Amino acid sequence: MMTATMPASAETAPAPANALRIGRYEIDPPVVLAPMAGITNVAFRRLCREYGAGLYVCEMITTRALVERDPNTLQMITFDTDERPRSMQLYGVDPATMRDAVRMIVDEDLADHIDMNFGCPVPKVTRKGGGSALPYKRRLFGDIVEAAVRAAEPAGIPVTVKFRIGIDDEHITHLDAGRIAEDRGAAAVALHGRTAAQRYSGQADWTAISRLKETVRSIPVLGNGDIFSADDALRMVAETGCDGVVVGRGCLGRPWLFRDLQAAFAGKPVPEGPNLGEITRVMRRHAELLADHMGEQKGLRDLRKHMAQYLRGFPIGSDLRHRFGLVSGLAELDDLLGRLDPDVPFPSDAEGPRGRQGSPGKVVLPEGWLDDPEDASVPVGAELDHNGG
Repeated sequence: MMTATMPASAETAPAPANALRIGRYEIDPPVVLAPMAGITNVAFRRLCREYGAGLYVCEMITTRALVERDPNTLQMITFDTDERPRSMQLYGVDPATMRDAVRMIVDEDLADHIDMNFGCPVPKVTRKGGGSALPYKRRLFGDIVEAAVRAAEPAGIPVTVKFRIGIDDEHITHLDAGRIAEDRGAAAVALHGRTAAQRYSGQADWTAISRLKETVRSIPVLGNGDIFSADDALRMVAETGCDGVVVGRGCLGRPWLFRDLQAAFAGKPVPEGPNLGEITRVMRRHAELLADHMGEQKGLRDLRKHMAQYLRGFPIGSDLRHRFGLVSGLAELDDLLGRLDPDVPFPSDAEGPRGRQGSPGKVVLPEGWLDDPEDASVPVGAELDHNGG
């Protein structure tokens, strides 16, 4: 039986005064799993949901690929039968295609909540004017948000909008984006406290979340960036006044973070990190869910990307660690898991930042992109043919 401790700062950090409401849905605790490409498939979402409540968003879906019924895209929008609300994130740069995609979601009952991605900093997206580059074009941004909101209204599907601080320090857009999204009918906004130029490097600027909360008054404001523990989440709420948090990289190889978050927001003790025996059970459960979703061979290949995060900080030796990274079947996984000492405690150096960080860099944009912030024209070629941005 694991003992429990409460970080000192978490004891006094207040949870939001009111429950987080996104449209007709109450999100308690006020925690959202951020969409992560290649990560937040139905298997990973179920694993996280087994640890705690919240809102769990599927991988980013490209509007054009959805409308064109790309087979890979249709597989990505798989939801568990008990997954409610079914949350889908859409990427799009064209109001008309966004409208068509949302109408398809409504007509075919594909989701209960739609989140819009205006935060992706990947160069292949920004060089075409998409993702975190797009809010700079204020009119186009507003037209896309409005197209989604209006198309979703008949089904009562709430639309939320996620974005970054701006393109770089000279082109800040988050306050305008928040006001525009609020005015066009968004049910909530979420801010990743970094610019596109920062990508995932450095430290998230939580003061930008505070300023957005002061600006956007009628709908919830969610904070995102550098939440790697339950204590981080409570500190963000206390320091910024945001209505809830969005968790991305912090749960990589660590789905029990949602258990910790649920306890923290309820004012209960946060459990200690699991020992290696418990982590082996989590890894086996993840493998089973992936095998059910993709088939054993493909599912176990997908699990490989999670191994380093699950085993981070544990003294298991380089050879065994390498073999985990090449696992190809459930029987092989069981053999490797059986070689681990279940009594090894959770290592202190496994805490802190996870996932990709990289370094800042110049944002690649279409030629002349920064000339007119009020331009409403759709950038040429900005719609991706397939998902993966």
